[in-house]
Amino acid sequence: MLEELVQLDKELFLFLNGLGTPTWDGFWMFMTKTRNSAPLYLLLLFLSYKNFGLKGTAIILVSIALLITCTDQLSNFFKYGVGRLRPCHDPEITDVMRLVKSYCGGKFGYFSAHAANSFAPATFFALLFHKKVKFIGLLLVVWASIVAYSRIYIGVHFPLDVVTGTFVGMVFGWLFAKLAIFAFLKLGT
Repeated sequence: MLEELVQLDKELFLFLNGLGTPTWDGFWMFMTKTRNSAPLYLLLLFLSYKNFGLKGTAIILVSIALLITCTDQLSNFFKYGVGRLRPCHDPEITDVMRLVKSYCGGKFGYFSAHAANSFAPATFFALLFHKKVKFIGLLLVVWASIVAYSRIYIGVHFPLDVVTGTFVGMVFGWLFAKLAIFAFLKLGT
């Protein structure tokens, strides 16, 4: 059963990765780089201050720092614990896939830290702002989905890596949003 799932994951990866073209490579490389999300994070910082004030923004910054640390470290734990090769290191498919990046990255890829680290704050802020900023949840989920898919497109993660990272990010984003809301109530924010 597990072998069949892994094989289906490889086939889906090859299909999705094979849809890429040099015309779109630049866009997906831009989207996969974490630093290129800085304008969105600055907007979220501004919205945090506008809606929650200085004390609330401090709670949000601490929550986000802890959130990203948790999802990132959990991803590293799973990568080395599970030991599943990245597609670009998998000898079974490395010769038939597209690697858009100049290098492959670490040897192991289960699960995608990019997917977890984009869906965690997306879920966190969507929950905090859902009644305050119209369509913010939709914008954040679309952004996180593009970042997550970019990892398949550029050839460094299998779809299951991305789906797992998405799920982990959403769970941790929900948990930390609830903790931040609890802190708001306790501190009278």
